[in-house]
Amino acid sequence: MPFIVLDTNISAEVLPADFLKKLCSCTAAALGKPEERMNVAVKPGLPILMAGSSSPCVMLSVSAIGVTDTAEKNREHSAKICAFLAEQLVIPVDRIMICFHALEPHQVGKMGTVMSFL
Repeated sequence: MPFIVLDTNISAEVLPADFLKKLCSCTAAALGKPEERMNVAVKPGLPILMAGSSSPCVMLSVSAIGVTDTAEKNREHSAKICAFLAEQLVIPVDRIMICFHALEPHQVGKMGTVMSFL
C-alpha cells in the first residue's frame, strides 16, 4: 500500500489531464504493486525552490512497505520514475528529487488497525 506524494511548482493547468492516473500506473509498475493498492496525491502550483531556482521542478515522496528498503531497489525505482516525470512534465531530470521512505507494517494504519494485523 504505497503512498506517493508529488509536490511541484508546475501549475495544475499545465499538467496533463490524466497525469494522476498515469503517475499511479507508473509508480505501481516501478514498485511492483497493483494499482488498486496505490495512494497517490499531486500538489501542483506550490512555491518551491530547488537548488536556488524556481524553474519547474518536482519533489516526490515514495513511502512503501518492503520495496524501498535498499539502495539497489531505489536506484531502479528512481530511474523509471524520473524518466516518466521528465517525459510527462517536460522537465530535466536534474529538476526531479525523489525521497524514498521504507515503512514497516506497524507504521501503516488501515480499517482501525495497522497492516501488521491485516
